[in-house]
Amino acid sequence: MQVAGSGLSHMRGISVFRQILKSDGIPGIYRGFGTSAVGSLPGRVLALTSLELSKDMMLKYTEPLNMPEATRVGIANGVAGMVSNLVLVSCVYFVPLEVTSQRLMVQGLPGTTFCNGPFDVVRKVIKSEGFRGMYRGFGLTAVTQSPASALWWGAYGAAQHIIWRSLDYGDNTENKPSHMEMVTVQATAGMLAGACSSVITTPLDTVKTRLQVMDDYGVGRPSVMKTTKTLLQEDGWRGFYRAPAFDMSGF
Repeated sequence: MQVAGSGLSHMRGISVFRQILKSDGIPGIYRGFGTSAVGSLPGRVLALTSLELSKDMMLKYTEPLNMPEATRVGIANGVAGMVSNLVLVSCVYFVPLEVTSQRLMVQGLPGTTFCNGPFDVVRKVIKSEGFRGMYRGFGLTAVTQSPASALWWGAYGAAQHIIWRSLDYGDNTENKPSHMEMVTVQATAGMLAGACSSVITTPLDTVKTRLQVMDDYGVGRPSVMKTTKTLLQEDGWRGFYRAPAFDMSGF
C-alpha cells in the first residue's frame, strides 16, 4: 500500500490482502519472512536484553524522585525503548536486512525489480548502487525510530500500570492476577501504545519503505526529501498515512 504506482496504494487493506492471495497465494503473504525472522534474531536478542537492563536502571534511579508512579514507569520504559532501539539500529546488518526483506515483499510491483531470493537482492542492489544501496534509509531509521520506540514503550508501561491500578492490583496487594488477566492487560496496553506511536511512525515508515524498495531508473539516487515531496504531490498529507492499521505493532 505504501509503494508508489503499485496499483494497490489506494485500495483498502483487506482488498490488498485478497489481491495478493489471488495473484500469489499464501506464499505471497509471507514474502521476506524467512530473511527477516532469521536475520534479525541476534539483533532482537541484544535489543531486548538492553531493554530490560535499561528499564531496571531507570526505575532504580527515578525511585527517589517525587513523581506519580505511572509517570516513573512510563519514563523508565521510554528510555529503555530508546536505548534498545539504538542498540538494534546500530547493528551494521539491520538496515541491509530490512532493505532485503522489503524488496522481497514488494517485488513484481511497478518500480521494483524481481529477485530470486535474498542473495539475488543483495547482488543486484550492490551491482547497481554499490554497498551504499544496502543502507538506504539508514539515517532516517537511526534518527527517527528511537524517539518512536521510546514513545511506544513509554505508553505501554504507563498504560499497563494505570490498568493494573484500576483493577486494584497495586504493588502492595496480595492478590495475583490470572494468566488471562495478564494477557488481556498486556494486549490492551500494547494496542494503546501502538495507536499512540503509529501517529508518528506511519509517515516515517511510508517514506522509509519507498526509499528502500524503489529503483532510481537513472534519475539519481532517491533521497528523503525527494520521496517526501513525491508523496505530498500524490496525495497530500493523507499519503503519509497509508496502511496505518498495519503499523500499530510498535518496534
